[in-house]
Amino acid sequence: MNPTMIQFFHWYSEGDGKLWKEAEKQAEYLAKLGITSVWFPPAYKGTNGGYSIGYDAYDLYDLGEFNQKGTIATKYGTKDEYIKAIKALKKQNIQVIVDIVLGHKAGGDELEKFKAVKVDEDNREKVISDVIEIESYTKFTFPGRGKKYSDFEWNFTCFSGVDYAEGMDSHIYKIQSEYGNDWEEMIHDEKGNYDYLMYNDIEHRNPFVREELNNWAKWYFDQTDFDGVRLDALKHISFDFYKEWLTLLRSNSGKNIFAVGEYWAPGYLHLLQKYIEVTEGCMSLFDSSLQNNFHNASKEGGSYDLRRIFDGTLTQADPLHSVSLVANHDTQPLQDLEAPVDSWFKPIAYALILLRKDGYPCVFYPDLYGAHYIDKDRAGHDQEIFMPKVDGIEELLKARKEYAYGEQRDYFEDANCLGWVREGDDQHPGCAVVLSNKDAYNKPMEVGKKYAGKKFTDLLKRFKDKVTIDENGWGNFPVPAGNVSVWIPE
Repeated sequence: MNPTMIQFFHWYSEGDGKLWKEAEKQAEYLAKLGITSVWFPPAYKGTNGGYSIGYDAYDLYDLGEFNQKGTIATKYGTKDEYIKAIKALKKQNIQVIVDIVLGHKAGGDELEKFKAVKVDEDNREKVISDVIEIESYTKFTFPGRGKKYSDFEWNFTCFSGVDYAEGMDSHIYKIQSEYGNDWEEMIHDEKGNYDYLMYNDIEHRNPFVREELNNWAKWYFDQTDFDGVRLDALKHISFDFYKEWLTLLRSNSGKNIFAVGEYWAPGYLHLLQKYIEVTEGCMSLFDSSLQNNFHNASKEGGSYDLRRIFDGTLTQADPLHSVSLVANHDTQPLQDLEAPVDSWFKPIAYALILLRKDGYPCVFYPDLYGAHYIDKDRAGHDQEIFMPKVDGIEELLKARKEYAYGEQRDYFEDANCLGWVREGDDQHPGCAVVLSNKDAYNKPMEVGKKYAGKKFTDLLKRFKDKVTIDENGWGNFPVPAGNVSVWIPE
């Protein structure tokens, strides 16, 4: 079966411990749609306890088991509910991809004093103060968990920078330590050096830290039997660290753990390629450039040349390392990397990632289920957001599961209307796909002489009339204006 991932959460997913239970209930439905893997949010306790989305990681060993940060359960539920959800998915042969946040820690338990320098926020290589003594929450004692599972105690020697100093202004402070008074090496010079992102930045050059994070990975695998990892904020972490971490995880688990990393750099394909090169192809990356092309195409409408949709994308340049997506929790409205794809274009975008041979597509939770939330916009005003489920998403998933196989023939000669044919294989009949960002079209395409005289129907039910294939194996396949149609043999 064609692999298909779903990101089973969004930034505003409902709290109160409901997500793990929902995933357990939805397992059978997801399998029916052809979903082969589920990406879950960070499952460990964050500094905001039951309200934490999970990217403010506090205690990696607390999967909703200990009374810490004001709660036992995380926002998504308890450890027992998490394990039950994983088992329910695995019973349906759906793989589980866990979210890994190892760039920073938040919500330290005690203050510590240490030496640091202030750095310029726009150029972190530029020191703008003398060495000063500061006090920050860098000591983690995990009072609710104690030493269960691990007796490792995080302190200021485990971090390279902080953004909080007791009694002082909020700033980025570079910790002076035995592991180096500079930042870790990154592959790009954005902000001088973008090692520091937020909270207490983990010092991956500290061998005790590396050992602890390697031990934790094995513990996490032993607890949950996950199949894959989604690696958060790669741009801010030493590439050497994850290369070693993944090698040891795969070795310790005895499993070829799938890995996809978030190196968010839309329009900078060369950086994604460089990252894959320096990490020796040990992980896939999300195709942020393709997502950005979808965003732009949806805004530009009929003036966008669809023949350019894959230009500068990882899916085109290195499909084996590309995870393609239409939206995620960072690009959804009211988020920092906001780049939403307009509703009218989403069926087109999903056809482009689900029904073609390149890339490993990831469906976003609100696009399958819909979402509604209220948050503040950049001006500080409350804004109500409705994200309706994508029109025809179940049919597009069904088409991927049952028809999108075999050789692919492209008909990309028109700026506003693309088409392609999947020939099918021994088990699957194939399909013909047409999409338009402007007018209604009829696209002549060859499906093969084996279909001569046969009829094709529109899976998305945009058209009642059928297309009859001529003696040479060609058909004239229509598509509505600004839409997509998927034609399958009757």
